[in-house]
Amino acid sequence: MNTKIQVQLSTMMFLQFFVWGAWYTTIAVFMTSEGMETLTHWPYTVNPIAAIVAPFFLGLVADRYFATEKVLAVLHLLGGVLMLLVPQTTGTPVLFITLLLLYNLCFMPTLGLSNTLSFHNIDDQEKQFPVIRVFGTLGWIAAGLFVSFFLGVFTEEGVVPESTAMPLYTTGIVSLILGVYCFFLPHTPPQGAGEEVSVRTILGLDALKQLGSRSFYIFIISSLLICIPLAAYYNFTQIFLGATGFDNIAATQSWGQVSEVVFMLLIPVFFRRFGVKWMLIIGMGAWALRYGLFSMAAPDSVTWMILLGILLHGVCYDFFFVTGQIYVDKKSTPAVRGQAQGFLVLVTYGVGMFIGAQVAGMVFNSFLDGASALTLDQWKSFWLIPAGLAVAVMIFFGLMFREEKEEV
Repeated sequence: MNTKIQVQLSTMMFLQFFVWGAWYTTIAVFMTSEGMETLTHWPYTVNPIAAIVAPFFLGLVADRYFATEKVLAVLHLLGGVLMLLVPQTTGTPVLFITLLLLYNLCFMPTLGLSNTLSFHNIDDQEKQFPVIRVFGTLGWIAAGLFVSFFLGVFTEEGVVPESTAMPLYTTGIVSLILGVYCFFLPHTPPQGAGEEVSVRTILGLDALKQLGSRSFYIFIISSLLICIPLAAYYNFTQIFLGATGFDNIAATQSWGQVSEVVFMLLIPVFFRRFGVKWMLIIGMGAWALRYGLFSMAAPDSVTWMILLGILLHGVCYDFFFVTGQIYVDKKSTPAVRGQAQGFLVLVTYGVGMFIGAQVAGMVFNSFLDGASALTLDQWKSFWLIPAGLAVAVMIFFGLMFREEKEEV
């Protein structure tokens, strides 16, 4: 891989995750300020619905008919237009959520597509992909800092920028820029051109059969289950931070991505040291520890515990999501690479996060019970629930998964 391609792929990752971070960590605060506090779990529900649809783009469009960089470009351009319309519909919650669904239908396939394009243009997944992917984390950090500090210059005193529509407009504008940029990425032709198309192939089931082993199935089941408690973090941490006295909410959450940068660059070392199984176990355990820290910190708003929970994001995300992506790619062949990554997106960001968002929303609303916000003691009880679920999944995976020698 030459330097030019590395720069292109790294820039793509930076913009990809800047776009996601600008709205994903602020939307619940914005909705609460607009009187939609009981609906804040819906953006984190339509996002997984879109991830379930994503394999149709990955397994059919990108793998068989169109170059990956062109599909990425079109999806980001459409998504940018849709996101610019979202803030104008706050008076109609149904339309607001519908437009977010349409936006996510454009965005979620790009997660797998960007991975597919990167893996196609590199030579060593374990060494080169983390270096490229870390720029995505830097993009998320930049988005948080941009929202909390740069956009904060344009808000009235006492108004946090996360509660305004500016992060959504930022997402739309940067999406349009990224869409144009994608046309200039390395040409990545469809790997499965000319092959027979079927629903099984589109959903990645043929890839699952090809990759299938007892351990791989345990990995898929555990990936789905662990995403159920994970959804609570993405939905409710921003609200929790506001309740415990934090002002720069998006910037504060970005500390998690700072630790992610460090652990992302260390992934090749950890792969050799621990192997797939223990990296995934450590990742799952980190999620349980994070929620435990949030729960203990809640009653007295213990700042250092909350910040430590956020800083664990490097282990939480890298040791689970990034390790999982590399694990799947190492077991894939070029012909099913897109299908395999698409299936992983479906299982994790799709089905798992969909169930998790609904469960977290029901639990949150049961604690809310007609009030406008949770008390700090209620937050303590709320975080214990995903903590317990994460521990249960970690134990199941640890007992059932057997790492194959070639995967170490």
